[in-house]
Amino acid sequence: MIPKITRISYRLRLLFLFFMALSLFQADALARDGNAISKELSAAPLEGEISGIVTDAADNEPLIGATVQVKGTSIGTVTDINGKFQIKAAPGDVLVISYLGYRAQQYELGTDTDLVLQLESGLALSEVQVVGSRSYNRTATESPVAIDVIDVSELASTTGKVEINQILQYAAPSFNATKQSGSDGADHIDPASLRGLGPDQTLVLINGKRRHQSSLVNVFGTRGRGNSGTDLNAIPASAIKRIEVLRDGASAQYGSDAIAGVINIVLKDKTDGVTGGITYGVYSTAVGDDFEEIYEDDLFNVDGKNRVLDPDGDASFDGNTAKVDLNYGIGLGKDGGYANFTTEFMTKERTLRPGFSWRKGYGSAAVDQFQFMVNAAMPLSENTELYAFGGRGFRDTDAFAFSRSAPGPDGDERAVPSLYPEGFTPRITSNIVDQSVSAGLRHDLVNGWKADFNHTYGKNNFHYFIKGSNNASLGSASPTDFDAGGHSLSMNTTGLNLSKYHENIMAGLNIAFGTEFRTENFKIFAGEEASYATYDTTGTVISNPAVQVPYINEYGQAAPGGSQGFPGYSPANAVDRNRSNIGFYGDVELNASEALLIGAAVRYEDYSDFGNTFNYKLASRYTITEGISLRASVSSGFRAPSLAQIHYNLLFNNIVAGASERTLLASNTSTVARSFGIEPLREETAQNIAAGFTFKLSGFTATVDAYSIAVDDRIILTDVFEATLLDVGADAAQFFANGIDTRTTGVDVVLGYKMYLNNGLDAVDVGVAANFNNTEIDKINSGNLNEYTFFGPFSQAYVEAAAPDYKIGLNLGCRLGKFQALANYTMFSEVTLQDFQWVDSPAENAEDAEVLYSVATDIYEAAGTLDLSLSYGITDAFRISVGANNLLNTYPTPQFDGWTDQGGFNDSVQMGSDGAYYFARLGVSF
Repeated sequence: MIPKITRISYRLRLLFLFFMALSLFQADALARDGNAISKELSAAPLEGEISGIVTDAADNEPLIGATVQVKGTSIGTVTDINGKFQIKAAPGDVLVISYLGYRAQQYELGTDTDLVLQLESGLALSEVQVVGSRSYNRTATESPVAIDVIDVSELASTTGKVEINQILQYAAPSFNATKQSGSDGADHIDPASLRGLGPDQTLVLINGKRRHQSSLVNVFGTRGRGNSGTDLNAIPASAIKRIEVLRDGASAQYGSDAIAGVINIVLKDKTDGVTGGITYGVYSTAVGDDFEEIYEDDLFNVDGKNRVLDPDGDASFDGNTAKVDLNYGIGLGKDGGYANFTTEFMTKERTLRPGFSWRKGYGSAAVDQFQFMVNAAMPLSENTELYAFGGRGFRDTDAFAFSRSAPGPDGDERAVPSLYPEGFTPRITSNIVDQSVSAGLRHDLVNGWKADFNHTYGKNNFHYFIKGSNNASLGSASPTDFDAGGHSLSMNTTGLNLSKYHENIMAGLNIAFGTEFRTENFKIFAGEEASYATYDTTGTVISNPAVQVPYINEYGQAAPGGSQGFPGYSPANAVDRNRSNIGFYGDVELNASEALLIGAAVRYEDYSDFGNTFNYKLASRYTITEGISLRASVSSGFRAPSLAQIHYNLLFNNIVAGASERTLLASNTSTVARSFGIEPLREETAQNIAAGFTFKLSGFTATVDAYSIAVDDRIILTDVFEATLLDVGADAAQFFANGIDTRTTGVDVVLGYKMYLNNGLDAVDVGVAANFNNTEIDKINSGNLNEYTFFGPFSQAYVEAAAPDYKIGLNLGCRLGKFQALANYTMFSEVTLQDFQWVDSPAENAEDAEVLYSVATDIYEAAGTLDLSLSYGITDAFRISVGANNLLNTYPTPQFDGWTDQGGFNDSVQMGSDGAYYFARLGVSF
């Protein structure tokens, strides 16, 4: 039967057939057989000749121009417009079937002379999906919403990028993450986001099940201030088969947090032995400008010189990174069971980049990390499967805080003279433990329904230890290392999902529904007394300031209490809070015809602490012609306030205008928050609209998707308010509040072309992945409070510049035999931030703001980075890779005046502040 083909598609296929035929060695033989291949195929096969048809394995459509060749000979042919072929061959011969954009197949002939052969697409976009649909009959290019499918296994083994955030930063167009510095907890867990929204507005799944978030709430000097997110770097990259990035709102399908989209991490399930590798890399300390000639002040860490905090002194390279990874898969039983194990160890030294005397330790943190992950499944019967996955990760991090200058009559009262006569730079170190386990049962019911019952547990524990510091109110009796306490978040989720695909209803109908029950627990646990307390002259903790005399140092200065760098949590900060929620959902996907897909989803959730919410989603895809489709979606969304945002609290010293200011970050439930008119936190709500198209022809694919995301009542961390009259032991106070409404608009463009050569053994890839994004604050919900004090331009800039206005990546890949090359050039747009002058001299009205805008605006020019990787297969078991990330050693072009929020020579925007990274890797496979 001749398939229905439009006139344009028909001509394109014939043109493609023509060029394929020209490239074949045996084109002359085909010409001698006659001008009409179809006439030959209509005749009965001759003796010794094999006839057949080659089709697409996904949709059974004939493939025109597929090459069919007898292996080891020059005998070959191509399929006609019906996908049919005829070739002279004998039993025992092996046919090699190849087609542009598809994986080559080999077929050993038996006695059959009429064959049906199928090829699978070689494009990652044709992988079967888990995310964005509960149908088992959907792929990415068929999806009514935008999905990226990223082969993390390949990228992790060839590019030298050792963490998930690094891989996604340059592989997914709308994903953004850079390492922070001088940002307390954010130095240890990188904040990451989709489409410039908050880190907590992206839901993370593993094998389709919800992953727990980090207990860290970002507070100081970082993107995503006031937000919590999921620590992607806690998942070993070598355990991952692929990552699916759903770039669309999905709260109606998955619940809270899925406003910007969903990241689904699919773990490896292979059973074919051992793979692994050893990676080593270093960062260049060269920064490229003559900073010391530009600024009169002494600078540190310029081009690897004046590294006063590095015991090894001057260095051309730093940030030495070593990683060892190992993955082992085995089969279980005889019915497809498997167990896949992964372990990784990584150690990374700190980097040091230019800074003034108050920021001698600007650079990314040192890390020692060990991770383990397992993914397993065991069929219990023909219709039932037991599965489980989970793991544990431990991370020991070490980051420099801001420097304290030398003590003296006019010196820094935070430094104890006998301990640090020249001043000191405290270190914020942490022990971070992530652990998770998920287990469930899949069962195919006799009536065609598929059931999935699952329970998932996850916990993050973040424990601070402050080193190289002091509690100045203890004088020379102060310890220099402190246990500062920490926080934890645990989550238990139990769910039941039922789905059924009805192939006889119109062109196919999938129905799914289910329920999910989740409990969460957030804790803050206190550190040792000296980490948070202020002492009097007798060495007793001050509990009654009206009676007790504070400690005065030898220079007549009142010495502040608590560990410098990061104050410890006190028993008054301790929290142990729980909540629960239950959700019910249903969704349908109807193929109204072969061309039209319509999807709908609804979800109801009830939370024990803030109430209930109802959300919906409608999505559709229409296929105009083969390979060309339009798609669109509209949905509502929500994000529940995290337990950390509701209950987090801390008393700390903030440096404003060169002076120490005692600041209270009051919990949202506190009387202090109510006295300022701060209301109880409620859910963020969103409206998402998206529209785009997909195009696929042979090895070329293209997707273009536009979106608009309006978020009301976004939760923020306010700026600071005067609080001396409240008698709360602080000069200033700040809060979490539903403070702003925002609108994010943009376009994602993903283009890809893959060409297979040499019967599929070689390949060339070309890709473009671009995101154009703009976030604006529509409204500041300050109530009766001063808008500039509530959420001023300094904080607003962090929201509006959370992602560059554009990020465009050009990817080139080539595999020729044992040699492989990958190149990636990523261009970042200009980024505008407001610097710390807004904090030192806060604006109170429009006139003040106009003056500050003229002097406190930092503009980072558009810039690009080039990554290059070359690898060679020494044997089937060993492959060596060498290359560089940020080969051209590009930095954000700085407005370096010492006012950057993180205190270094630039803010951590665009490609970050570590510079060029050179690496080598030895990969093994047995």
